[in-house]
Amino acid sequence: MIDDRELEVLINEVYEYHGFDFGGYSRASLKRRVDRLYQLDGFSNFSEMLSKVRSEPGYFKRMVEEITVNVTEMFRDPLFYKVLREEVLPILGTKPFIRFWHAGCSSGEEVYSMAILLKEANLLHKSLLYATDINPIVLDTAKKGIFPLQMMKQYSENYMTSGGKKDFSHYYTANYGFAKFGEDLSEKMVFSEHNLVSDGSFNEFDLILCRNVLIYFDKDLQERALCLFDESLAKLGYLALGTKETIKFSPIQNRFRQLNREKIWRKTE
Repeated sequence: MIDDRELEVLINEVYEYHGFDFGGYSRASLKRRVDRLYQLDGFSNFSEMLSKVRSEPGYFKRMVEEITVNVTEMFRDPLFYKVLREEVLPILGTKPFIRFWHAGCSSGEEVYSMAILLKEANLLHKSLLYATDINPIVLDTAKKGIFPLQMMKQYSENYMTSGGKKDFSHYYTANYGFAKFGEDLSEKMVFSEHNLVSDGSFNEFDLILCRNVLIYFDKDLQERALCLFDESLAKLGYLALGTKETIKFSPIQNRFRQLNREKIWRKTE
């Protein structure tokens, strides 16, 4: 286990050696994950871990993989997707072209969920889904669109609860214990690395989804990310957050109104 002082040393050294800023992450969450990595890799003292992080780019990459949170599923919180399906997409569908940003997309399950919604609404052909994450390993998984077959039963139930009408297996091919989703979905996706801590806006979007990422940030970093999303949204665009996240008490709250009880806000004129 490392102590609070050592955690601060690690944060500073990672920034100095790799330009990667963990400074705005919730200390409690970050410490739990660093402690887990420390135990997993069998370090006998903190100096040993710090030396490896400084001098071995491959190990630093592993540290980022382990520390950044990658928990997701298709059609997670199905009622959220039901609101997207019934209230948001019909409005966005009136636009000639629609841009989406999945910030902190992890391994891509939610991006494929959105592509399925768009396909069923006959909007995928005029949409582009930008999917970004800090972690290059999970981005590689997302690009492939291959997920464990054992998860499809749960994903199918989520899909049906969200208002899906087809047999969910219509969207993937099963092989060797994995489900591969069709290229008709992935051809409308653009995957790239993006760090919400340090990177800026890169386009104007009609819907930004950043679900269950901000809960791992401290208040200052949450506000920075929310201002970035505000800057990146078109007028009357939508912002979707996770179930425990909100824009209340943030600098942008007066420029948005909330839809229903779901964590979706619409930007005002």
